[in-house]
Amino acid sequence: MATRMRTHDMLNIIAPTAHALPNLFSMEMWGGATFDVAYRFLNEDPWKRLEALRAQAPNILFQMLFRASNAVGYTSYPDNVIRAFVAQAAASGIDVFRIFDSLNWLDAMIVSIDAVRQSGKVAEVALCYAGDILDPSRSKYDLKYYVNMAKEVEQAGAHILAIKDMAGLLKPEAAYRLVSALKEAIDLPIHLHMHDTSGNGIYAYARAVDAGVDIVDTAISSLAGMSSQPSSNSLYYALQGHDRQPHVNIDSLNKLSHYWEDVRTHYKDFESSLLFPNPEVYHHEMPGGQYSNLRQQAKSLGLESQWDRIKEVYRQVNDMFGDLIKVTPSSKIVGDMALFMVENNLTEDDIYKTGDSLDFPNSVVEFFSGKIGQPYQGFPQELQRIILKGKAPLTKRPGELLEDTNFDQIRNKLSGVLTRPVTEKDVLAYSLYPKVFLDWVKLTAIYGDVSMLDTPTFFHGLLPREELQVDIEEGKTLVIKFISIEEPLPDGTRIVNFELNGLPREVIVKDRSFKAITTTKIKAERDNPGQLGASMTGKVVKIMVKKGDSVKKGEYLLVTEAMKMETTIQSPFDGVVKELYVMPQDSVETGDLLIELVKAAEA
Repeated sequence: MATRMRTHDMLNIIAPTAHALPNLFSMEMWGGATFDVAYRFLNEDPWKRLEALRAQAPNILFQMLFRASNAVGYTSYPDNVIRAFVAQAAASGIDVFRIFDSLNWLDAMIVSIDAVRQSGKVAEVALCYAGDILDPSRSKYDLKYYVNMAKEVEQAGAHILAIKDMAGLLKPEAAYRLVSALKEAIDLPIHLHMHDTSGNGIYAYARAVDAGVDIVDTAISSLAGMSSQPSSNSLYYALQGHDRQPHVNIDSLNKLSHYWEDVRTHYKDFESSLLFPNPEVYHHEMPGGQYSNLRQQAKSLGLESQWDRIKEVYRQVNDMFGDLIKVTPSSKIVGDMALFMVENNLTEDDIYKTGDSLDFPNSVVEFFSGKIGQPYQGFPQELQRIILKGKAPLTKRPGELLEDTNFDQIRNKLSGVLTRPVTEKDVLAYSLYPKVFLDWVKLTAIYGDVSMLDTPTFFHGLLPREELQVDIEEGKTLVIKFISIEEPLPDGTRIVNFELNGLPREVIVKDRSFKAITTTKIKAERDNPGQLGASMTGKVVKIMVKKGDSVKKGEYLLVTEAMKMETTIQSPFDGVVKELYVMPQDSVETGDLLIELVKAAEA
């Protein structure tokens, strides 16, 4: 739901929030997944969101989530992209950059820390919490590990130390011990961020307050709890009589909660489905922000009925991978592998026995290639060998090896696409998400700025005879009235009748409810190594070869995608492409025959 929230609903309340709660440390309102989702799902410009909110709330620090060398993406970017993005975000209104690395690898955060300091903003560097410091049997991430890392973060130039507990694994007593140890070890303010999936969030915060934590993250009550943060309103009362009770107006918090209670009904389709505290998070350790996304992915793949198994396999994959810090993008890697194993009915033993012939999700291959970074205590070597199929992994920070992005080249390319002057923000968006950005440009060229629509209309459209007023610019309002939809035409389109400022208009639209005739595709024969099938239900996004091409073992043949999870199909041997059974954009189901090869000697 956080990534689906529209600017329209934020702008309605941001100024009253800043006025009513002037003692807030900050509002986290940008960065992370909200950047690309604004383009790809909400059809909005995330830069305009930031600047519009900044104009309405000049008195509160704005905070963003920044994935260090991954910026607001899912892979590593060149250092000049990281520096340029930080500089532009600072200029557009961000004050506090919460910098984290998905593997707690400090080397990957140094460039970001320096960039934030050079921009004159606040560098808040995060320790991502994993494991359980109360459990002696889980010694990888013990108290000493976090204390040592905190000292290194302080030496690296951080202004604030954050404890980022994305799954809500920090138990109350662990919160007290961790904060106490960190307060003794370093001189930085400590900012605790945790999700409330287990239901223990308020208690954990109270114990952290007793230990001297300086800042805690909360959510307005009507948006709090479960996979969100603990409730601001509840914490106020939980600390009543305590000398560190927050200095905040509870009446203002309650009024804000009433607003979001009403708005939340518009987003019910994006709820995480968690209706009660879920202490089993201490077992599967899935981050709050991933829980709903992974369940939606499972549903799209037809695996929703196996959700309990997916959660179990998620934990198994984590253990297979060496007990990872799990936060974007490392959490996505674990989730992708879990879905892959469940859909293909694979066990851990199967991975080790038949892994040489499996095409793993691209995110998993990139992780074991070192393209995300280096995990604490290294990779499981045998599993790394199987997944990389003998290819050598990186041992250095990826940013050191990537060439600088040519911003001038991108600017020239975009000047031929955009019908307006190209901005630095456009160049940066394209640098991070070229296809997503261009798709958004095409869509806005057709439909214009749809961010001005109210949320029910944006998500669900108008009902017959319903009327809508849209302020398209200062002093200019359009009155749109939906009249009727006519019967479908032979080509599957319909004429839609409406009035625009009282004048009749009609448009022809494609009726997407019409189901296309489906055909049964050939399935790959499991005992034929030359027949390569789809490992996940999705679509074909790219084909690199054609019929008759000679290919080498390990050569990339084509790429499939399932809910943002890409898989590259590789040649299992030296051979020749006998036949291609798919085209780009074709939909495929698990096991559908994609391509057939014959060995070179048989060609």
